[in-house]
Amino acid sequence: MKNNEILLVGKSMFWGSFILGNICLFGYLFTKNDAFATGGYMLLIFGSILNLIIAFCLLIGGLINKNKLDIYLKSIGIILINIPLAIIYTIIGLNIMGF
Repeated sequence: MKNNEILLVGKSMFWGSFILGNICLFGYLFTKNDAFATGGYMLLIFGSILNLIIAFCLLIGGLINKNKLDIYLKSIGIILINIPLAIIYTIIGLNIMGF
């Protein structure tokens, strides 16, 4: 894979998870529809698993292509930015719902 393609994987996963998380959080804030809260919870579960699988595959790719390890690690780092955001969104969501 080219460097741009490797970074595109990390950026796509980051933005996909980020946008879906925003839709769930702000959808619930504006509508109080429990489907958004349920969707956000499911996003936490399945999104975390998918992000970990992608990060693991990128790590393996980096270990196989040692000359491109830096770009693979950069892509993993972009994906990992979602972790603190997911924690913040979870705290906000739980406080809004009264848990």
